[in-house]
Amino acid sequence: MDALLQLAADPTAWAALATLVVMEVVLGIDNLIFISILTNKLPPENQAKARRIGIGLALILRLALLGTVAWIVHLTEPVFEVFGKGFSWRDLILIAGGLFLLWKATKEIHHTVDPNPEEKAEGGAGIGFAAAIGQILVLDLVFSIDSIITAVGMTEHVPIMVIAVVTAVTVMLIAADPLSRFIAANPTVVMLALGFLIMIGMTLIAEGFGAHVPKGYIYTAMAFSAGVEGLNMLARRRRKKRTGAV
Repeated sequence: MDALLQLAADPTAWAALATLVVMEVVLGIDNLIFISILTNKLPPENQAKARRIGIGLALILRLALLGTVAWIVHLTEPVFEVFGKGFSWRDLILIAGGLFLLWKATKEIHHTVDPNPEEKAEGGAGIGFAAAIGQILVLDLVFSIDSIITAVGMTEHVPIMVIAVVTAVTVMLIAADPLSRFIAANPTVVMLALGFLIMIGMTLIAEGFGAHVPKGYIYTAMAFSAGVEGLNMLARRRRKKRTGAV
């Protein structure tokens, strides 16, 4: 208890907490986009439930991983080498997660661009509840490990990490339904979000092979693309109003 009080009185700890909360929220955007796109393919009555379960799993995973910080740190140690390049368990997890994102996003783009009416009629274009939760769990694991390793590099205080993780997941929970409704109501945003997932997948693979890509570049590109799409949506809305007035 005394240690927590000393930590609460330390301005450096508060600065680390604020920085870590922002970082966790930003990193959670990737996960939230994936959850929103995936759950929107479920029947309407199951979508909110799947989102809550997916985000709840993210919280459980991250808190569980925080309880094994010493083990998590060792995931960055090389376990084998290929042509002189060492690969750690973290690298392998990032590469596998990136490949999964590329496969999933490419598959969803294919269905969006060239849907098969017969397959859709038979339910083949949809996804089962258990399958959706399983895929969310896979990406939760990848993003959680990357998030915790980043957090460990920023502070050594586990309580600060716990508060940051809980805060970030709470923000995700609040934003999940509005984001999913927005994506569902704007089909062009779905394609943009899938493009984001491909970019994130490629970034994960690059990180796994040791090529560090500054997160600022990624999120700046995402923000710029989202801004351009916002202008397109505004232009389409105004054209519809003018057409209706005429």
